Order: sequence, then C-alpha cells, then structure tokens
Amino acid sequence: MHPRWLGRGAALFAVVLAVSALGRRASADEAPAKPPAASPVIDRFHAVLIDVMKNATALGLEGRKAKLGPALDETYDFPAMAQRSLSTHWAELTPEQRQRFIEVFRGMTLRTYATRFDGYDNERFETLAEETSIANTVIVRSVLHTKDEDVHLDYRMRDTPEGFRVIDVYLSGTVSELALRRSEYTSLFERDGFDALVSALERKIGDSPVAPAERNSDSRLK
Repeated sequence: MHPRWLGRGAALFAVVLAVSALGRRASADEAPAKPPAASPVIDRFHAVLIDVMKNATALGLEGRKAKLGPALDETYDFPAMAQRSLSTHWAELTPEQRQRFIEVFRGMTLRTYATRFDGYDNERFETLAEETSIANTVIVRSVLHTKDEDVHLDYRMRDTPEGFRVIDVYLSGTVSELALRRSEYTSLFERDGFDALVSALERKIGDSPVAPAERNSDSRLK
C-alpha cells in the first residue's frame, strides 16, 4: 500500500479511537451515581443515643432533649410521619393546623427518646443489614444489645432532598410505631376533633417522665 494511504489510515484510526474514548467518557459521566446508603444515618443516630445514655444524669431531661433534637431532625421525616399518622384526616387540616401537628408529633418523639434513654448499662447498637423495599423505601435492620435481651429495630427510610430519613420504625421487626400512633391519633381525632387531639398530646409532652425502675429495656422504645 502507498505510504500516503497508510498515513491517512493511521489518522482515521486515531480519530475513531478518540471518538470512542469520548463516547466511553460521556457514558461514564452520564451514568447515574450510586445513591448514598441509608445505614450511616442510623449509625450516627445510634451513636448520639449511646452518648446521651452514657451522660444521661449529667445532662438531665432538658439536656437530653437539647442533644437529641438535632439528631432526630437529621434522622426522622417528621412531616411525612405526621401526615401518615392522621391518615385521610390530614386532608381536612389547614396549613396552620398541619404545621402545629408536625411540631406536636416531633415533640412526642423527642419526649419519648429523652425520657426513655435515661441511663446506660453497657447497651450497644448493631446495624445488621440494609435492604430495598416497597415504594422506593429502604429497610435498615438493627439490634439493641442489652444485658437481658436483644431488641430488634427495623427502620423504614426514604431518600429525600436532605438525605435518607426514617418514616417508620418496627419494634421486634413487626410492631409498627406509625401504625400504633395512627390508631391512637385517628381514634381521638374522630371522637373529639383536632384541637382536643393536639391538646392531649401537648399535655403528654409536658408530663413527668416515668421512673427508670418502672420499665424494662424494650419499653424504652414504646
């Protein structure tokens, strides 16, 4: 073959390689990024819980609330959970009522954690697995190891603009916290109305905590 044609062929081959490389690079750039894992959110939350438990006495109730509040906001999707806890009644609320209920729902959750996780006896959390689930959610399976028993906690989470957030918690893998709240809240809503429901929850938030001796380890989660 004439050297001139060899030169043209080599140039053409170089162009093809360049285009191919660009195509591969574009494909790599356009490939969807792997979504962030949900487990680290739970691991961070559990770390705060253990720290609060270890320092419970020094912190006191208000100190535990102050420390747990930001951690809960970074872990739970309170607007979504508040809406689901009222089921179809959510549509009956004004924007102001919805915001008020979200705040009360958050307050109830904060009170539960601050009053229940009030001491430390070598408990530890362990994350077991992360699994995809229905409706684009993820289940993070974990266990709280205590000296007497292992308490299984499964967190249902969804990806939000702020990252993965919890929308339900299952005690012992089956008891849905949200289902329990829905049953209680909708019943009171239907019987006495929205204002009565919120007032009852606000009173509960202000109640004195139960003494540690009056409960066992898994009651911390109820």
